[in-house]
Amino acid sequence: MSGNTPDYTRRKFLAASAAGLASAGLAGFSPGLVRAQQITEASDEPKKDIIFRQLGSSKLEVPVVSMGAGNCTDPGLIQASFELGVRHFETAANYQFGANEQLVGGVINKMGVRDQVFITTKIYTPAQRRDFDAKQARNKLTNLVDGSLKRLRTDYIDILLIHDVSNREAVNNQAVMEAMAAIKEQQKARVIGLSVHANVAEVIDEVARVGTWEAVQASYNFTMADDTALSDAITKAGKKGVRLIGMKTLAGGGRWPNPETRQSYNSTTIARAAIKWVLHNPYVATVVPAFNNYEHMQEDFAVARDLEYAPEELNFLSDNSIQLGMGFCRQCRTCLASCPRGVDIPTLMRTHMYAAQYTNFYLARATLDEIPSQNSLPACSHCETCVADCAHSVDIARRIDELKVIYT
Repeated sequence: MSGNTPDYTRRKFLAASAAGLASAGLAGFSPGLVRAQQITEASDEPKKDIIFRQLGSSKLEVPVVSMGAGNCTDPGLIQASFELGVRHFETAANYQFGANEQLVGGVINKMGVRDQVFITTKIYTPAQRRDFDAKQARNKLTNLVDGSLKRLRTDYIDILLIHDVSNREAVNNQAVMEAMAAIKEQQKARVIGLSVHANVAEVIDEVARVGTWEAVQASYNFTMADDTALSDAITKAGKKGVRLIGMKTLAGGGRWPNPETRQSYNSTTIARAAIKWVLHNPYVATVVPAFNNYEHMQEDFAVARDLEYAPEELNFLSDNSIQLGMGFCRQCRTCLASCPRGVDIPTLMRTHMYAAQYTNFYLARATLDEIPSQNSLPACSHCETCVADCAHSVDIARRIDELKVIYT
């Protein structure tokens, strides 16, 4: 680790907490509060004001760095994040089969800070949308949002998103738009929008054209710097008041994308450079990195106070060998036509990312279940036509083989 990385570990936190609570006058504080204070004291980052941005036409202002809580199982981490300055927590109804919403809502409720935070949740996955007619869609959405409200222990959701929309038709689903508008009118949601993994530019363009949706959460990271269609779509939507909530900002969740990266750049440099790159786009309201430990929490949130690149961060972003080694699947779906077996390769690549990089097996299984009738992983013949057609040099066959190891 570089010299600007604080010298602490989780073990040191626990030891310091046990030994020093009374002398520090913190005996009445919960572990999350104590850890947050210790992190703040340990950091040598200069104190600057947290940067807030408006979430489009909604008038909601959120810190530019939020918490993607989907990988979190530690209530102390959510509490510590709040104490550090995080004010926006992002989750989804299907994360950990509902337990993640319960975790986020329970901590916020226990702290009594609901009026100081923003909550984003996502509902109505592709699997839940499959084969539903208009009436069923309205009823399903009503039931889903009521379930999320109950798990989150709140009367309203700040930002409510339809989960994983991937085409123009889904953006324009009239039944869904009417149901979401009704949910907002009932004050169960303050902002309504969509999340998107695939065909991102197409979906954002359509959101800007339709005018119903107020926010988009989408994959966006520095490996996409050459995607002019995506950057143009973000700009166009931003000028119409639709701001982006950036996800997958670390290009799939890996702090060390490959051995060469780890030898050349430390975790702090990688994380902060990647997050700053996204936030240098003024139409990105906030990012939701999915940190799940205290060190990564500090690394990520420090960006909320300073978007200027450090020299080593600029070196990382300009290192072409690193970008080529990332192997991040952009979900462009060009590989679909290549596979002689008709395999849903993009969904399998997302499953691999969640399992191998996030080590989030709940989300990986839920993603795999999005493939209709996918009871087992497909047999890959290693013809590698998909690899040859991949514009971003993703080793698709290897990742499918790794998934077989995980799920067999």
